[in-house]
Amino acid sequence: MTGSEHPLAGADAVGGDVSVVICTYTPDRWEQLCAAVDSVLGQTRPPFELLVSVDHNRDLYERCVQRWGDRPPAGGVPIRVVENRYPGHLGAARTTASELATGRIIAFLDDDAAAEPDWLEHMVPPFGDPAVVAVGGRPLPVFATARPRWFPAEYDWVFGCAYVGLPPSPAPVLRVIGAAMAARRSDLAAIGYFHSDDHDDMDMCHRLLHHSPRGVILYEPRAVVRHHVPPDRVTWSYFWRRCFRVNRGKAGAFRQMGAARNLAAERRFARGALTGGLRQSGHDLVHGDPAGVARAAVLIAGLVLAGTGYTVGWVESLGPAGRGS
Repeated sequence: MTGSEHPLAGADAVGGDVSVVICTYTPDRWEQLCAAVDSVLGQTRPPFELLVSVDHNRDLYERCVQRWGDRPPAGGVPIRVVENRYPGHLGAARTTASELATGRIIAFLDDDAAAEPDWLEHMVPPFGDPAVVAVGGRPLPVFATARPRWFPAEYDWVFGCAYVGLPPSPAPVLRVIGAAMAARRSDLAAIGYFHSDDHDDMDMCHRLLHHSPRGVILYEPRAVVRHHVPPDRVTWSYFWRRCFRVNRGKAGAFRQMGAARNLAAERRFARGALTGGLRQSGHDLVHGDPAGVARAAVLIAGLVLAGTGYTVGWVESLGPAGRGS
């Protein structure tokens, strides 16, 4: 296999039958939402349709309808604006759109992310292999302000972006990043679509692999999207709260998954951060970058915060409500 070949090249029998879903909830992201929609309409491999799913915000829904609902298909791509019809937020909005979508493949893009023109060119072909149950793209951060020098690249997941530790070329992984992911509509229906708001991408991956034990989740780093990172997300306050709260909530999400839960991805990340991350920080320090010390400290602090959050969340899940579930 040459370096330019996809590991599943020759298996692409999917065609253009792809629905793209963008969920949105606040007018504060209007400019980013418009850029996200335009990026889908500008794909070199146009989707079958685009659904904009609005999460319990009537004013935003009407604004979206005014912008896209009464217009003819842009570039041949019809746009459907729908409202979240279930309690809950992101997961429920994705479920709503997934149930209404007609494409065999559903690709999800965040409302504050813009896809590169060849995003679908790379996201779709792996589904030609029936073993592939999900594909994840590579969200890259676009910072509204300067990236802090103390922030280690291993924690770019805090921004909802690809992080150091993911494979440099297409390869199987245990989960994808929700800002740019895709799955078959039939597989999503088989697992009951989305069961979580804060951990919907993780929950989806665990349930898909549990439903298809021989299934493969593929990370495709060539499927790039540009994910907006606002100034308030590059602060220490946001970092520590994110590490703690995500993992606190993860414990409850795992408990709801039952037999589908698996901590392998967390263990793999912790090993990588403690070995490769600390090694790189030490290398940077030796070669004249004093911020390497700060990055090493943050690497360790993030793991401690994540472990503490998970422990707290697990204890909470064992309370009366957790025991009754």
